[in-house]
Amino acid sequence: MESQALYSLVADALLVTHVLFVAFMVFGLILIFVGKYLSWQWVRNRWFRVAHLLGMGVVVLQALLGVICPLTTWETDLRSKAGETVYEGSFIRHWLNELLYYQAPSWVFVVCYAVFGGLVLASWFLVRPRRGAKRKSHRDLR
Repeated sequence: MESQALYSLVADALLVTHVLFVAFMVFGLILIFVGKYLSWQWVRNRWFRVAHLLGMGVVVLQALLGVICPLTTWETDLRSKAGETVYEGSFIRHWLNELLYYQAPSWVFVVCYAVFGGLVLASWFLVRPRRGAKRKSHRDLR
């Protein structure tokens, strides 16, 4: 495989990973609140909730520090090495502009990330995760 094609393939894989991360953040929060309403116990899974809270914490911290997501940086570097066109700025800003033709100053995105992060943090308290996994005994499995 040609090196430019390999760079492009890895950049595409990073793009898919980034989209999946964003989907996990957005739909995860929606499912937490819907799950509370519908009594879905899996939305109280501690591993899911810790991953969700930490993921959003990293996003908010990056936004507050003015740091572009490493996934975006790696993707643009790989696309550049592949000889492809690269985008400026953050992943979310680029794709919102592409999908919705939405443009806003950087501070708007920082505020949006912080508000969404606040909602994720609030979900920790409003839809409490389970303290620990209940183990089933041998008798419970019969």
